[in-house]
Amino acid sequence: MSIMNPATDNDPPAGSGAPSDLPGPLAFQLVLLRRMADHQPGLVEDALRELGVSRAEMREANRRWQARMHAPRARAGVRPYRALLGTPETVTGRRIGDLTCEALTWPVPLWPDLRFEVLAAPGGAVWNAWLVRAPGAAAPVLRTTADLTPWSCTVDEVARAFAPARPMEGSAPNRWQLACSAPGPDGERHEIVTEFAWGLYQRRVD
Repeated sequence: MSIMNPATDNDPPAGSGAPSDLPGPLAFQLVLLRRMADHQPGLVEDALRELGVSRAEMREANRRWQARMHAPRARAGVRPYRALLGTPETVTGRRIGDLTCEALTWPVPLWPDLRFEVLAAPGGAVWNAWLVRAPGAAAPVLRTTADLTPWSCTVDEVARAFAPARPMEGSAPNRWQLACSAPGPDGERHEIVTEFAWGLYQRRVD
């Protein structure tokens, strides 16, 4: 399953968009964490300690990223991601229905079993940008609602485990929701709505 989420992916007149004292990959992880902080503040605090940065640095990294993405005369493309993340780990062609795109992935140290993936159209416009399971990494076993724990699974994994799933608009940019039917620990099925930030599971909102 792939949720097309056209992303405005813009270049500012100059600069990488990262705080001057933070490496690009670290700054980008802070951008990811800022979107997750509203719903999983405890996990985000743990991640900030692991990265050795403060909440203020997280906010500043996000501010710079947002300024970059909304700069005047900005052009669509993957360059903002390349600027912070460097050379992609993989670049592969992919077909989604009748559409052909290019999938670029980068490692994310906070989540070694995940990759950050950008899907770009032939003209360079970014269709989607999210976290996906790394090739060869074991996916979580999702049998019941009890297996849905924050940061444990991706959009695609929940959609496959509890098919059919219906994509819904998220509560903010780079958030997605899925409506699906899943058994509880007692085996009784429930209609649930799951929410994701940058493709990573955050919470139930039903």
